[in-house]
This record gives sequence, structure tokens and C-alpha cells, in this order.
Amino acid sequence: MLGLLGATPEAAATHAATVMAIETRLAMASMTMVEQRDPNAVYHKMTRAELATQAPGFDWAAYLHAAGLPASEPSLLVRQPQFFKELGAMTKDVPIRDWQTYLRWHLIHDTAAYLSAPFVAENFAFYGQTLSGTPEQQARWKRVQNNTDAAMGEALGQLYVEKAFSPEAKRKALDLVNNLRAALAEKIRTLAWMTEPTKGKALAKLDAFTVKIGYPDTWRDYSALSVDRQSYVLNVIAANTFESNRALAKLGKPIDRSEWGMSPPTVNAYYNPTMNEIVFPAGILQPPMFDPLADDAVNYGAIGMVIGHEMTHGFDDQGCQYDAQGNLKNWWTEADTKAYASRQDLVVKQYDAYKPLPDLPINGKLTLGENIGDLGGLKIAFAAFQKSMEGRPRPAKIDGFNPEQRFFLGYAQAWRELSRPEFLRLLVNTDPHSPAKYRVLGPLSNLPEFAAAFGCADGTPMVRPAAERPTIW
Repeated sequence: MLGLLGATPEAAATHAATVMAIETRLAMASMTMVEQRDPNAVYHKMTRAELATQAPGFDWAAYLHAAGLPASEPSLLVRQPQFFKELGAMTKDVPIRDWQTYLRWHLIHDTAAYLSAPFVAENFAFYGQTLSGTPEQQARWKRVQNNTDAAMGEALGQLYVEKAFSPEAKRKALDLVNNLRAALAEKIRTLAWMTEPTKGKALAKLDAFTVKIGYPDTWRDYSALSVDRQSYVLNVIAANTFESNRALAKLGKPIDRSEWGMSPPTVNAYYNPTMNEIVFPAGILQPPMFDPLADDAVNYGAIGMVIGHEMTHGFDDQGCQYDAQGNLKNWWTEADTKAYASRQDLVVKQYDAYKPLPDLPINGKLTLGENIGDLGGLKIAFAAFQKSMEGRPRPAKIDGFNPEQRFFLGYAQAWRELSRPEFLRLLVNTDPHSPAKYRVLGPLSNLPEFAAAFGCADGTPMVRPAAERPTIW
């Protein structure tokens, strides 16, 4: 990449080593992803003066001014003080010419995908082929479309939902959410490990959940964003500047609880602890995750599990540290914390034993929260599905499968994926989610409901021994 900027092979190699040395030093001063799972470990409120004292050597006043942070904003949230302390030290002992090389590299690294073909190809050769094992790059129009979604997703989303997400689909998805919420409330009331005072707070938090389905009620205004046909990379920079300015403009103002963190076409969902909300964009409310015309059993198994998964995040080892209003305030008793920890150890042990590649086990601590979410989401979705059949004629078999079997098949087919070894290696090292295969095998092997549905006997691979089986929800 540096060679494409005009450096000789020798100079490019020297400059690359400089960049790598700076990156490595900063990485060594950074918290691990497992350490960052603790919200209190990344919450350090400081004044500007305190930051300058704890991380001296860097001109924080000039930097914050250039970044657009108003001087009237008195305090900052510093996630990783040790990182900034090291950065301050490096400004003293790393020569300015090395910083110039480093910043020059990052400018080209951040924009390479939007430049001319040689830069695009070189960028893809590493990030696509080497790191992810992808043999061929997506067509340019698809890449531009993806970046349009990233830059102005709610504008694109308006067109998307008109075609892909009807009001009827939204109503049915909301019905599922309400049924899952009722099932989770029943689970909370009967949890053996949660104390009674904590159950009351948990139910109050569940009742306070904000639910967002499909798309925002009010669309974002992009009138301040100017794009044209002259330059792709300048359009991307303009979009990034627009978003930065939009974020800075929120400082000092009341929280906008109607704001979305994902665009409507996004195939994903999330729980936001600081807003105490669950969000399901229209993009994930599509087959195979959700189909308003499909069998209820399949919908409960697929999107129902996702709904339950996101709900349980409000009540796991991270969610318990945020109250019903989204404030960082632990509402568990010490007894709850100990009881939960003893159960989560079994989850860590289970996933540590899985090896997506012969030399690469899953990191059970990194994926702990998501693995518990999968297990809890399935339990709650199954309970909600069973509740939905009460007082109605039992659904007939379809293709030889009864309703309970179709529930689990719906769950499994929603996670059908093919991943190349390179991508799996990247995923296991960086993603707090387990690979899709183990998001199916792991939770199902813990569920007596699954074993009963398919007649799996004790001692068979899909029935974990009772002593090794985590029971949280």
C-alpha cells in the first residue's frame, strides 16, 4: 500500500515496520476484549485537566478543540486510561517523522477501499483474501450500496421498508415480542438463583423495556450532507464528517430515546443497556429469521430466539449493572452475583471445549454473554411458543414434523452458514459470538426440551450430562 503511494520498496518496508511498531505498542497497552466486558472497567469519568495529568505528553486541549468538542463540555469518558497514558509517553519518545508515517498510513488505510482500482485490489488482497479467505471481491455496486447504508442508512431504509416490511409484518413481529416478554417475566418469577428483591427489580426493568421494530417513527434528516458524482472517497469523507458533527451536536442535550443505532436494512438486532431497549431492524425480520406467513413454530424458533436472546442481555452479568433507566448501577445482590457466576462457569467450560479448527478452540470467556443469550433466548422462545398453543387445537404435523420439532428446526436453519477457515480463525479471535455451528449445537445439547422433541437418549452427543449442563434461565 505504501508502495502505491510512491515509496521505493526499501522505503515502504521501513515505513511499514514503523507503523507496525507503533500499532504493537498501542495494542500492548490496550485492554483485552474479555476485560472490556466489565462496564465498570471501561467507565472512567475525568475532567480535561485530569486527563492531561494522567496521560501527559499529548496536547489534549488542541486535539479536543480540533475534534470539535466544545470547551463548555467539562468532563470526558475515558474507556482505557492505560492506553492514553502510553500514548502520552509515546509522544515523547517516538520521533515526529514516525508519527507522520503512521498518520499517513492510516489516511490511506481508511480510504483505500474508495480509491482507484490498485488501492482497492491491494486492500482486498489482505483484508478479503488473506484475513477472511474470500477469493473474489463483491461487485463494485454492492460495495457502494453497503457504504450508502453505512453513510445514510435511514434514507436508504425508507425505500427498503416500503418494499420489504409491511405494516402487517410489523404487527406480527410486535406480537412475538410481547409474547416473549410475558414468557421471560414468568421465568424471572420462578428463577431458583435470583433472590426475591432482585426479581422485583428485574420485572420492573423488563416492564420498562423500549421495543423498536422495523424502522424509526421519525426519519433522520440528511439535508446537511452533500454528495455528488465527482469523487467516491470525498463522498465517504463527507458522510463521516456529517455523522461526527451530528454526534457532537447532541452534547449537553437530553437523550434522544427514539434514535436507532442500526439502519432498517441491517440483518442484526441489539440490546442497548444504556437505553434499556431492544431493537429489531426490518432487515432481520425476513426469511429465514421471520416470515409473517410462515408456521408459528418456525418463527418462534428463529426470530423468537433472537428476541429472547436480546431480552436476556438486560439480565446477564453485564445487563445487571444497568438499571431500568439505563444508568450504570448494579441492582443485583451479592448472593445473585455468586449464584450466577457458579452457573456461568459451566458455559465457559462447555464452549472452551469446542474447536472450530483443529488448533483453535472457542474462547469461552469472550463469548460468554452471547452464549448465555443463545441458551436463554431458546428457553424463553420455546416457553412462549408452548404458551401460544394453549387453548387452541394442536397444530398438525408438517412434512412429518410435529410443532416442537419444527421449532428447533426453525432455529437451526436460521443459522445455516458456510465459513472458510481463514474467516473462522478471524471470527474466533475477535467476535464475542461463537461460530454459527456452535450457536446451534451448544444450546440445543443443554435443553431437555430438544432431547424430548427428537427422542435423544442420555449419553448421546446432543444430550449433555446433567452435571455439565448449565441452567440459568
